[in-house]
Amino acid sequence: MNSQPIPPPPRAEETHVPLEALGLRKHFLSGDGSELRILQGVDLRIGAGEVVAIVGASGVGKSTLLHLLGALDRPTQGDVFVGGTSLFEMDQEARAEVRNRHVGFVFQFHHLLRDFSALENVAFPCRIGGVPEGQALDRARALLEAVGVGNRKDHLPTQLSGGEQQRVAVARALANDPLVLLADEPSGNLDEATSRELHELLFGLREEKGTSMVLVTHNLDLADQADRILELRDGVLHNDVNGGTSEGPEEEGEKLGE
Repeated sequence: MNSQPIPPPPRAEETHVPLEALGLRKHFLSGDGSELRILQGVDLRIGAGEVVAIVGASGVGKSTLLHLLGALDRPTQGDVFVGGTSLFEMDQEARAEVRNRHVGFVFQFHHLLRDFSALENVAFPCRIGGVPEGQALDRARALLEAVGVGNRKDHLPTQLSGGEQQRVAVARALANDPLVLLADEPSGNLDEATSRELHELLFGLREEKGTSMVLVTHNLDLADQADRILELRDGVLHNDVNGGTSEGPEEEGEKLGE
């Protein structure tokens, strides 16, 4: 990791927990008109600097949960609080602003803008947030250096390797110095060696910046590095499967899933 300090964007200090979800339920209508109950009452509290891994079988709703935590979708019931602020009691514009400033996303497919350089991709969230262009570009350069691809700042995504693209995606997720980083299978498309490098990068950021993270993953090596491992099963989160502490009793979660 590069030791160059990263200039943070101006924002008020937060005193609340970075992320909290209360009673999240998500139901969908299937093609035959029946109701699919994906999430059945999820409670989750992420402390400052804490890394939580969420595991579970394919199709149980892990990505759905992550999208709700980041306000990319609305729950059928329940609420999410970022820095103590309710996301679903505000209008769409205000919610988008909170998401832009306080939540960073890293997806399995990096979703970089193909016609923008690495530098422009990382600066983009800052510009959306109203940061002046010069300051946004300075921050983007520092972040790219911090994740080890500063020498690739002028390259388009198609000119970068898979690992380099994902590093740029991590830098972009950190552009506005978020309270919490949400990652959905961040190393799912990378080879073993590149995956290890990305995992070291993520946990190095936690050590250097105190970034809170929620990691949805099938990668046991990545999950084992988290402070807590929670399993999504039957629509609810179950206690730490790695023997750590949990924010709520498993019996409550099982009851909600009945």
